[in-house]
Amino acid sequence: MRAGGSDRGSATVWSVGAIAVLCAVFGLVLALGQAVVVRQHAARGADLAALAAADRWPQGTTAACEHAARVARAQGVRLVRCALDGQISDVTAASARGPFSAEIRSRAGPAGWTLAR
Repeated sequence: MRAGGSDRGSATVWSVGAIAVLCAVFGLVLALGQAVVVRQHAARGADLAALAAADRWPQGTTAACEHAARVARAQGVRLVRCALDGQISDVTAASARGPFSAEIRSRAGPAGWTLAR
């Protein structure tokens, strides 16, 4: 036996620690990926709902927002808010999966329309 003591098995301890850290990092990356997916899902639904409402603006706010809500439901998101200002629609859609949720606002209008700043 050596005079300085034994370090037999210390590589196992270090390996277990490294594996635990890698698992934690991997879990964090997966959670971040899921949060991004939820946000993108809400954004797609909001964009399509805004386009749907803008397409139906001549029929009035009620009809346009009902159509936007149907499109949002078909995309698997919930329409939170819908408003029309002339030909411009302004909607907010929400999506949730697991512990993550997102609300996204989207606006749509006729071609050539620019956002007033």
